[in-house]
Amino acid sequence: MIIEKKLIQNYTKNLIKCLEEDKFKEFEILNSLIIKTWKKSKNIFICGNGGSAANSNHIANDLLIAASKNSKKKIKVESLASNSAVMTCLSNDISYDKVFSEQIKRKGSHSDLLIVLSGSGNSKNIIYAIQEAKKLKMNVFGILGFNGGKCKKILKNYINYKINDMQISEDLQMIIMNICVSNLMKKKIS
Repeated sequence: MIIEKKLIQNYTKNLIKCLEEDKFKEFEILNSLIIKTWKKSKNIFICGNGGSAANSNHIANDLLIAASKNSKKKIKVESLASNSAVMTCLSNDISYDKVFSEQIKRKGSHSDLLIVLSGSGNSKNIIYAIQEAKKLKMNVFGILGFNGGKCKKILKNYINYKINDMQISEDLQMIIMNICVSNLMKKKIS
């Protein structure tokens, strides 16, 4: 047997259990932050590590192409994990812990939006990015797994599915943002 049927059943059962939690209020906050940032022509930054970095790139793509296709207003969105030259330069010259916060320091401004993706909520580079964004009076929203970690303690706005599974945590990041993009595709932002 290559894969156990029970593994598939448990995985989908745990994913569905998370999705059945009422997070409507949190979805409303995330959607309103994206729309408000977009309408003001401010920047939306997204970051994460590993699979969350890949999700960050995917989400930036979906916001830029799919979510804005019916709108006249340009959307400014960037995954802070997308430029390998910048990532490796900052990691080498400063510290991997500062790879996102240094980009925020150089690119961010008041009323921009930072969306952080973290399975554990404990990555130092994510925590530093949140702190830097707050210094600049940016809005910050977290999509967190496990118990939310240290990020949950310093964030005002977040969605936290308390699932101790990195793969499901990363799936939930994409599901949350796919729902948001589906909603935004119906809006005409001008």
